Amino acid sequence: MATRARRGSGRPTLADVASRAGVGTITVSRALRDPERVSSELRERIAVAIDALGYVLNPNARALASARADVIGVLIPSLTNNVFAEVLRGIHDGLGDSALQIQFGNTHYCVDEEERLLRVFLGQRPAALIVSGIDQLPATRRLLETAGCPVVQIMETGPNPIDLMVGFSHFDGGRQATEHLLQVGCRRIGFLGARMDPRSQRRLAGYRSALHSAGTVEELLITTTPSPSSVSMGAYLFRQALSKSPDLDGVVCNNDDLALGVLFECNRQGISVPQRVCIVGYNDLEMMAVAYPSLTSVRTPRYEVGRQAIAMIRAALSGERPELAVVDLGFELKVRESTTRRQPKERIAGLSAPALQ
Repeated sequence: MATRARRGSGRPTLADVASRAGVGTITVSRALRDPERVSSELRERIAVAIDALGYVLNPNARALASARADVIGVLIPSLTNNVFAEVLRGIHDGLGDSALQIQFGNTHYCVDEEERLLRVFLGQRPAALIVSGIDQLPATRRLLETAGCPVVQIMETGPNPIDLMVGFSHFDGGRQATEHLLQVGCRRIGFLGARMDPRSQRRLAGYRSALHSAGTVEELLITTTPSPSSVSMGAYLFRQALSKSPDLDGVVCNNDDLALGVLFECNRQGISVPQRVCIVGYNDLEMMAVAYPSLTSVRTPRYEVGRQAIAMIRAALSGERPELAVVDLGFELKVRESTTRRQPKERIAGLSAPALQ
C-alpha cells in the first residue's frame, strides 16, 4: 500500500504533490490558482496526488477536475451584529447534508472592502456567492455579473437583481412603524438612526413618507449619526432629540439597540413609556419581548432569509433555476407595551398635538 510522503514530520508540501503527480511544482501551483490553464488529465493526476497526500492549500484543491470549489462565499457587513448572526444560522441550517462549505467575509459596512473581499473569493472560483444588500459599487456589480456562478443578494428587495434576491422592504418597514405611532395618537414623532447605511436610509425614507402623507413631516425630529449603533448611542441620540423637541411623544428607532437605549434613558429621566413617549424598534431581537415595558418592533425574517438564499443556490446548482428571481419574505410589526398603553387620542385626521400625560 502506498504511503503518504512527508517532509520530516510536517505537512506535505507543494513539491511532494508535484513529485507524486510526476509534474513540476509550477504546474501544480498553476493548477491550484488557475485550473483552466492546465489540461484536464493533469488536473486529475494532481487531484489524485493531493487526496493521497492529504495536502491542504485552499478549497480549489478539491475541485481541480471541475475548476469549481464546493464553497459558497458569503459577504456580510458584521460578524457581531445579532441580525446577521441569525442570517448565518439560516445559511448553515439550509446546507443540511450538502457537500457545500461556507466561507465568510466581513465587509465592516465598507463598499471598498466588499469589492476587495469579492476579488479574493472569485480567485477561489466559488460555487456561489451571497452578498448583503443591493447597493454594490459599479465595479463590484460588474464582478458579480460576470462571476460565472449563482449570486444571491440578501436582506433586501429591489427592481434590478444581479441574479437572485431574497429579503424584504426596509422602506415599507420604516413607513409601517411610523404609521403605527400615528395610529396610537402620537404627533411629534422622532426618528433615531446610527451608522445610516443604505438600508437604514430606506427606513428613514419610509418614516418621512408616512409623516408626509399625514402632513406632519419635520426635519427637526430626525436625529442621526454615522457612528456605529449601540444601546448607549440610543440613549445619547434620544437626549439630543429631546433637547431639540421637548414635546416629542413617539420615537421610531433604526434598530433595536437604539430602542433599548431610549427605554433606559426614559427610565433614568422618569419619562413614562408609553404614556409620555411611545417607542418602536426595528428587527425584533429577543430582548424586545423581555424588556419592561416590552418594546414594539418591526420583526424581520433574518433566519428565513439565510435558509431561502441557500435553497435558491442549491436549486440553481442542480440545474433547476428558481421560479422567482426575487423573493420578498415581508416583515411583521410586533406590537407590545411600548405603544399599547396610551389612552385614546384624536386620530390622524385631526393632526392636533395631544396633551402629554
